[in-house]
Amino acid sequence: MAVSASAVKELREKTGAGMLDCKKALEEANGEIGKAIEVLREKGLASAANKAGRVATEGVVESYIHGGGRIGVLVEINCETDFVGKTDQFKEFARDIAMHIAASNPRYVAREEVPQEEIEKEKEILKAQALNEGKPEKIVEKMVEGRIGKYYEEFCLLEQSFIKDPDKTIATLLKEKISTIGENISIRRFVRYELGEGMEKKVDNFVEEVMAQVKN
Repeated sequence: MAVSASAVKELREKTGAGMLDCKKALEEANGEIGKAIEVLREKGLASAANKAGRVATEGVVESYIHGGGRIGVLVEINCETDFVGKTDQFKEFARDIAMHIAASNPRYVAREEVPQEEIEKEKEILKAQALNEGKPEKIVEKMVEGRIGKYYEEFCLLEQSFIKDPDKTIATLLKEKISTIGENISIRRFVRYELGEGMEKKVDNFVEEVMAQVKN
């Protein structure tokens, strides 16, 4: 069955589990939140699922300014208590996420936030590309789905590889923090500004610049 973005959001807020895990659990539970929570527990996500009903409304709005003011990021990251929001561990996590956003320039927090019309347009482009490459039409649809997955990995924050540890995604990093801190944590929203954005200018490799700054 089709699962609404609002249902996925509700389950995520109640459990702290990842967006994709919540979507799959809801599909398996035919859209019932209570059953979806049980599905998450059964699949070994109990460390997040046992936080059901605990809403994250505290936290921080973290900022990161790169390159003497060339790039600026604001990100809101929520936790359950003011106490945790003031800890060094939580603040370091928020700082890392803001720095990652500056370097990797995601458009959305999760794939569920991507407008459907944007996905359909991208699918049309990818299908045309595959056909122009001479791929058989019978396998084009599978190719398009695979490439859409890459699209999500490029533009959705939770699916991007963490700049300080490319072997893990931001979603994995988030789950680790939920486990170690012991509270539900969510990356709610962000905004990224780049000096002269939309104007013609030379292209810089901000990932390399940010990583160089981290090492220093």
